[in-house]
Parts: sequence; C-alpha cells; structure tokens
Amino acid sequence: MDPELPVVRLCVAGMQAEAEGRAEAARALFQQAWDSAADDYEACIAAHYLARHQNSPEETLRWNQECLDRADRVGDERVAGFYPSLHLNMGHACRQLGRPALAHTHFLRAAERVEQAPEGQYGDWNRIAIAAGLRDTAGAHEDSAREGSAGEGSAGEGGAGAGGVPRSLDEAVDGRVRELVSRWCARGELMALGLALPAYLGYLGTAADRVRLRSALHMVHAARRLPADEQAELGAVIGSAALR
Repeated sequence: MDPELPVVRLCVAGMQAEAEGRAEAARALFQQAWDSAADDYEACIAAHYLARHQNSPEETLRWNQECLDRADRVGDERVAGFYPSLHLNMGHACRQLGRPALAHTHFLRAAERVEQAPEGQYGDWNRIAIAAGLRDTAGAHEDSAREGSAGEGSAGEGGAGAGGVPRSLDEAVDGRVRELVSRWCARGELMALGLALPAYLGYLGTAADRVRLRSALHMVHAARRLPADEQAELGAVIGSAALR
C-alpha cells in the first residue's frame, strides 16, 4: 500500500489509536477513511479496518464482505496479496455466526491464495491462522459433504479439500512432531522452536509446505543441539514418507 495515500494515513493513525487502547478514536479514524475513499481500492482498505470495530458478528461479516467485494472490483495486482487475509477474516466472521461449513470454505480459499501474502511475519501469521481455521472447521465441512450428493464437492485422494488443499499433516507424523515440540517447549529450546514452529503451525499440505517443514526440521537436526534420542526421532520424522 502507498503510505502517502490519505486513506492509508488515516488507517495507520487508527491502528496507533487501537494499540493505545483508544478504541472509539480508532473507529472514528477508520470511518473517516471510509468516508473519504476515492475508489474501490481505498474503500477496500478502509472496510478491512472498519470490520475490526463492529458491535455485532453480523456487522463484522457485512464489512468483511464489503472489503472482499471491493477487492474483487479492483481485480489487479494491488489487491492480490490481500486475499488470504480477506478470506481468513470471512472465515472467522462466519464461525462467529455459527456457520462453520461456510467458514471452512473461506479458509480453503485463503489457503489457495496464501502464497500471495507478503513474506515474513505477516505471511507466517496468515498461514498459522488459516491452518488453525481449517483444522477447527474440518468436521463441519465433512458433515456438509456427507449431506450433499455422493461424490460431489467431497475430499479427493490424500484428504484434499476444495482446491486440492489437504487439511492437515499426516496424523502419525503430526503426533511425533507435536511430541518433539512439547519437549522443546518444556525446556525452552528456543532455537528449535523458532525454526520449526512457523512451518509446522502454518502447514497447509501443499508441496511447498512439505518442503518448508522438512527444511525447517532439517535445520534443527543439522544444528545437533538436541539430546541423542530427539536427534534420532527428528531424523526419522524428516525421512518419513509424509514429508518427501
């Protein structure tokens, strides 16, 4: 986003007010940004922040939908990186309204476009939140699929959902990684946690995610700072079929 745009400056000021605990001032600044938006692109930005300051789940969903609609109207590279977050927010809003199957659909759409999110901590946060949303709404999605026509809209081979995005890591491997992470947390193994957690918590099942997780675990293994039993277990996990 162009930091010189008046709408962006207002939203930055609103975020500062929000961080300082001045919720009413933040909402007023975001409303001012919305009122002054000159086009769909600026309206999309303002709607995103307004959605954060609504008093009901219905209004939160309405503003998130407004934000998504405006992004669709823009339809160019300026908004491409917005979509993972936009669908993530729609998913959260739908969950709040007790619509987990629709929420799951939005989490899937967010996963399909997650590579468009900016790299770094923001991208990691999106991945982690999307993966959590997919896990938490997987049951509702499966129930909805069973109620529909047999073979239509259901998961294909390998547990993949809509768009070919698997919902989670192989169960056996997931359990082994969780056990290792629990041990690292218990003794404050910060290096291992710092390397492995973003890739593990943000795992969405794509080939790129498998490479990312395997590479992160390999770096922990290569450092040779773990006890011998953990070194051996981590090596076995890295070599498992689920991560090849």
